[in-house]
Amino acid sequence: MSGKQESGPKTKTPGEDGTAGLRPKATKEKDKPVASKQGNERTFLVESLSMARRLGVDNFLYICDGPPPLDLLKNRSLKKKVIVATSSDKASALCEQNGIHFQLIPGYAFDRFEKIKVALASCISSGLLMDGMRVLCVTGQVNSPPMDTCLLTKIGDHSEEQAALGFLHAGTEISSQVLEAVLNIALSVGYEGFEGSPVGTIFVVGDSTAVMEKSKQLTLNPFQGYSEGEKNILDPRVRDAIKNFCILDGAFVIREDGVVLAAGRYLRSSEDLDLDLPLGLGTRNAAAMAVSKVSKSIAFVISKTTGAVRVYKDGLLAVELRQSRRRT
Repeated sequence: MSGKQESGPKTKTPGEDGTAGLRPKATKEKDKPVASKQGNERTFLVESLSMARRLGVDNFLYICDGPPPLDLLKNRSLKKKVIVATSSDKASALCEQNGIHFQLIPGYAFDRFEKIKVALASCISSGLLMDGMRVLCVTGQVNSPPMDTCLLTKIGDHSEEQAALGFLHAGTEISSQVLEAVLNIALSVGYEGFEGSPVGTIFVVGDSTAVMEKSKQLTLNPFQGYSEGEKNILDPRVRDAIKNFCILDGAFVIREDGVVLAAGRYLRSSEDLDLDLPLGLGTRNAAAMAVSKVSKSIAFVISKTTGAVRVYKDGLLAVELRQSRRRT
């Protein structure tokens, strides 16, 4: 006999050689709140979906900044009624793969109710929502995954709501794509400004003949001399150029089909007009309100002070979109 003793598999003591052995890894205390938040969000969504089913809504609008919980949205009886409104291309691609309706919306720093306004307006513009539809909207605070807000609305139920949510398409000959492009530019200018400095301006869309007659050129028109195909707002290069020209005094005039006719226009307003201008708003808003009252145009005003975007139609403030922060 060699005196050598065979030994069985060595059992390591926890902590020996720096490993934890066979013991299950302890759950870190800091992980518990995260799991709890995720569980609460899923519970909130499940309850919201159940409410939508009980109320018999026409659509369930889920407004998010990132990938939605498709396992909950696609396996419900409401699947055909679900619309995901998101600023994420990845999220929209996932929805398309899973057969869920989706709508891309601007990815700016809106609070909860501003996000709902933008999402509803975009869905109306694209034809996903129409007058008379009852919609249950679910969203959360800005740049935060958890959903914590549920709102039931009926599209076009009241005149105020119609003005606020249907301005992108109701009663005009303006292309919905053009209006969406203008809204996106307005929000972008309000958030970014020009080279980091805040700027304010006006975009007047539609009824361009009347608008041009009721305005005059303040400075050299940077869009003069170009073909219509070279100055359509649906072209990304034109949108980039518009952002640079926002430092000019005056308004942009945009035709119904998106052709930018002029920048740097002074909007004439009649003193005889009875304008119900909210307190605290200045001459830029007064001019936009006036031009929308004397024509069939829609006027978008970007506030230099706050970056807020106000939209005027028929001489009324149709919608106001405030951003919770600006790029600095």
